[in-house]
Amino acid sequence: MGMNRSPSLTVDGILEVDGKILLVKRKNPPFKDFWAFPGGFVKYGERTEEAVVREVFEETGIKTRVKDLLGVYSDPERDPRGHTVSIVYVLEYIEGSPKGADDAKEARFFPIEEVKKMDLAFDHGTIFRDYLKFREKR
Repeated sequence: MGMNRSPSLTVDGILEVDGKILLVKRKNPPFKDFWAFPGGFVKYGERTEEAVVREVFEETGIKTRVKDLLGVYSDPERDPRGHTVSIVYVLEYIEGSPKGADDAKEARFFPIEEVKKMDLAFDHGTIFRDYLKFREKR
């Protein structure tokens, strides 16, 4: 472990519309064919708020804007590829309908009750439970 190594920065977006949550089915490992929140790596020179809007659009075809910060998830074990830190945003819908593209095989809205029963990729189950607590406070 060289001292110059640092974690990769990622973003994930949670979009709820009419009690349904936007998820993508992963095309590639890790967690291939698992459902996850749309997201990805932040590019150098990019704000995390821009990155999440870009990634969600690239993977789902849906335009969003950032509404809230849900939290920062930094467990070194959260991604088998290496240490990633994800900044997770709660998004607001602007326009578009879901279609899987880029790293997503599929993109779909699922009722919250259904998402509760799903085994999501990475630590997205934990993130989803945090989101449920967050929305109760609204």
